Amino acid sequence: MATANGKPILISGGGIGGLITAYALALKGLPVRVFEQADKFREVGAGIQLGPNIFNALDKLGLKDAVLADAHVPTAQEMRNAVTGDLVTNIPLDAPFIKRFGQPYAVTHRADIHGTFLKACQSSNLITLETNRRVDDYKDNGDGVSITLQDGEQVEGRALIACDGMWSGIRERLIGDGKPRVSGHIAYRGVLKREQVPDDLWRPEVVLWAGPKCHFVHYPLRRGELFNLVAVFHSDHYEEGWNAEGSKELLFNHFKGLRPEVTRLLELIDTWKMWVLCDREPVKDWAQGNVVLLGDAAHPMLQYLAQGACMATEDAVILAEKVGEQPDNLPAAFKAYEQARYLRTARVQIMARVYGDFYHARGVTAELRDMAVGGRTTEQSYDGINWLYGWNG
Repeated sequence: MATANGKPILISGGGIGGLITAYALALKGLPVRVFEQADKFREVGAGIQLGPNIFNALDKLGLKDAVLADAHVPTAQEMRNAVTGDLVTNIPLDAPFIKRFGQPYAVTHRADIHGTFLKACQSSNLITLETNRRVDDYKDNGDGVSITLQDGEQVEGRALIACDGMWSGIRERLIGDGKPRVSGHIAYRGVLKREQVPDDLWRPEVVLWAGPKCHFVHYPLRRGELFNLVAVFHSDHYEEGWNAEGSKELLFNHFKGLRPEVTRLLELIDTWKMWVLCDREPVKDWAQGNVVLLGDAAHPMLQYLAQGACMATEDAVILAEKVGEQPDNLPAAFKAYEQARYLRTARVQIMARVYGDFYHARGVTAELRDMAVGGRTTEQSYDGINWLYGWNG
């Protein structure tokens, strides 16, 4: 595919969103340069959940099998009351689920899916990957963009795609809505090896224990070789980033009195990594001229629907399709992408907040939740999430 002026499209950020966007554009024949501020391309974090919608997107890019090769495909999603231990609901993820949605549900390590995307980018001669290259500023020149890196170097390109995450500096220039919204919830994460988990606590399913102002999730990773633990609770603590060390005392203060299956697993982790859960109000001004936002830079969301990486991958597919339709008019292509995406991603942002309240219900509210969810059939459970998982572009 010919480009208007032979210059590459520039991408700020080499995380999951930045890499998959680069690869999707390269498949359309477009040269891309990816600027990552860290000294290497890597992903911080642990497990993420992958709904059928991301596999529909990955199918379009030819990467589904590569992602599944490192993943674990659980047999079910299970929700239990963390106070009583009672089963609230069990949603099968095997043959009936795949028949309904046409794709599996899987869980994977962030480093694994990021590594798959990195390898795909490295296989393309249209993608240039650059580290220690932080984008500090940009200028839209009408017929292209120029960016300024942290060392003062200026780079010219056809357009700039901001994949620089929750605290995007490009978003602040573009939209100017300040810092992210702090939810009042913090998350602790830890990963164990399979042999570190007592047999009576090992479960192949994705299990969520719902408690008062807290919840706890666990599931296998990396083909079952690892076990991912995430504990979330209400707190007014605030700290930017994804990799601070969390206080065990603070954690146990919030989870004391819950089921021993929960507390025994929590006790197995020596060092917890924590992050503060933030999001933003939905907007639709992602695209302005030759500059556009993608993934968390456009629509950061709480993790309660497990859709951050999924939405970024959907974004990448749709953005590449719109650019492919109008390769010589990127501002129009970017606007078409925005129009195709902003309502869907806004719905996920809003519903993720709702699910957070739902998981953390207390007292009578928790009883009503358990009655409502526990009374659904498998098909009703599938119907309830079809708006999300049924996406296919």
